[in-house]
Amino acid sequence: MSSTAAIPARAKRELPPLMQISERAAERLRALYEKAEAGKLLRIGVKTKGCSGMAYDLSFVDVAGPSDERVSDQGVTILVDRKATLHLIGTMMDYETRAMSAGFTFVNPNEKGRCGCGESFHV
Repeated sequence: MSSTAAIPARAKRELPPLMQISERAAERLRALYEKAEAGKLLRIGVKTKGCSGMAYDLSFVDVAGPSDERVSDQGVTILVDRKATLHLIGTMMDYETRAMSAGFTFVNPNEKGRCGCGESFHV
């Protein structure tokens, strides 16, 4: 005799947001979207580059690609290349201003290391 026991349904855990945008990054994006990049959206991807293998690729596009993911946070929207989503899950996008430079930065929980110059990372 075989016994058929019901297998309990596995509880689904909530996934972290694909990306979050800090208030500083949102302020900078709003300024860009209102002036220099009016009518465009920032698209974030990952490309092969540098000593560690991968680098963030940012570009402004007129329209979303068919496979782009939309991320809205802090009142702004960005696009994420679907091929980059697994590398970016849970990433916080920020904007930093330093003495000699300014730009978007990423705190990515998936990064396992960065190259010495900080240009690239690996997961």
